[in-house]
Amino acid sequence: MQVQNKLNQDNCIVIVAPNGARKSKLDHPSLPITPDELADDVAQCVAAGASMVHLHARTKTGRHSLEIEDNLAVIKAVKEKLGDQVMIQLTTEAVGIYQPEQQMALIRTIKPEAASFALSELIPDSSHEKTASEFFYWVAQEGIVAQYIVYSAEQLAYYLDLRKRNLLPKSKHHLLLVLGRYHKQQESEPSDLEPFIHLIEQLDKIRWAVCAFGKKEQDCLEAAAKLGGDIRIGFENNLFSQTGELAKNNAAQVEEMVARLTQIKCVAMKTDTLRNQF
Repeated sequence: MQVQNKLNQDNCIVIVAPNGARKSKLDHPSLPITPDELADDVAQCVAAGASMVHLHARTKTGRHSLEIEDNLAVIKAVKEKLGDQVMIQLTTEAVGIYQPEQQMALIRTIKPEAASFALSELIPDSSHEKTASEFFYWVAQEGIVAQYIVYSAEQLAYYLDLRKRNLLPKSKHHLLLVLGRYHKQQESEPSDLEPFIHLIEQLDKIRWAVCAFGKKEQDCLEAAAKLGGDIRIGFENNLFSQTGELAKNNAAQVEEMVARLTQIKCVAMKTDTLRNQF
């Protein structure tokens, strides 16, 4: 596998995804749920090398939430703990609960520094293209760093088509390729990157990242970094360390991954540098 035009060279954005939408403390006792738990967890991850956090707010009962109050509470806790030491990216994941209008309303109301959008959720069919396009251009105009999420090579090809038709802004965004989502028991392999390669080469100065479900998460992320990609790591996608044992916490996962990046001469990007990338 090779990508001829490496954008990242020896610098890699390390994004941490501490909790996701579905996992609970029954899955791992150290999974952060409350705003204070998330703030403490993110602080440890930043100290370990992360420069961006992918935040999922929860209700008081622990359910995934795109409600304004829940998300503001998480942002406030993280900012009080860390100030501008980390870029906060809010998720808009629907989880079968929210509709595109509600997903967009969250971002229009809060105007976070960054936000992630699954193209298949915001544009479930072509009839949603115009509304989504207007929203994505508004996101760029507001200076919000958008991360478009794709789950297959077909979806990446669709992203490229949207750009060709000028339905997506040319800049102020990032891509996330998700590996293992459709596999049995959500286990990914580094070879899952292969169908994306010829399309990645067409990205034209757009940074891209990978997250990977399952116990081979770090192998997949190292493969992505070698190709010039950024990485997202954390309990949202995988609870296990490189040894196959339950990881201590998110910070331990970040620390392990940063050590692997160092071995391939890839440097975890600092937050100030990250903010100049988009």
